[in-house]
Amino acid sequence: MKLVILIGNAAVGKMTTGQALMDITKLRLFHNHMTIEPVIKIFGYFNGEVISQWRDIVFDAYAKSDAYGLIFTYMWAFDQPSDHDYIQKLHNKFKNNGAEVYFVELVTTQQERLVRNESEFRLLEKASKRDLEASKKRLLDADQKYRLESYEGEITYPNYIKIDNTNLSSEKVAQIIKSTFSL
Repeated sequence: MKLVILIGNAAVGKMTTGQALMDITKLRLFHNHMTIEPVIKIFGYFNGEVISQWRDIVFDAYAKSDAYGLIFTYMWAFDQPSDHDYIQKLHNKFKNNGAEVYFVELVTTQQERLVRNESEFRLLEKASKRDLEASKKRLLDADQKYRLESYEGEITYPNYIKIDNTNLSSEKVAQIIKSTFSL
């Protein structure tokens, strides 16, 4: 069993890279909006507790399965201790079930992320991003409120790489990940 955690800021390319990685490996993609969007639709707002519970159900079942592996996308706020705790909990859940855990941090410029924030695939998969002005505001607000890129040496888990994907296609980034970790 393998768990690939794709981390990075809003619109950095986590979902598209995850999709490209799924296309060239036996890994399955569980991007963060697969729980966010239905919860918003049901509740009418972002309900973090329900989203977290839903993810835990999926993670618990998947970690105990005989599947090849899972890709999960996550926007990790490095200045929030609760995010560090969440990643540690997720890491332990899979490691305790014999999985190898891999961390891939994607980074790009804010300018590039603002362009990607309006991409067709993103808007198709993420209904909450279709109000472009509101989505842009959330992206810019998150940049001001949180630190969403790690410092050098901050991520100490083994099996970690940081990729500047500003000028790389999601397919190229997926190939780098696959090759680096022999997936």
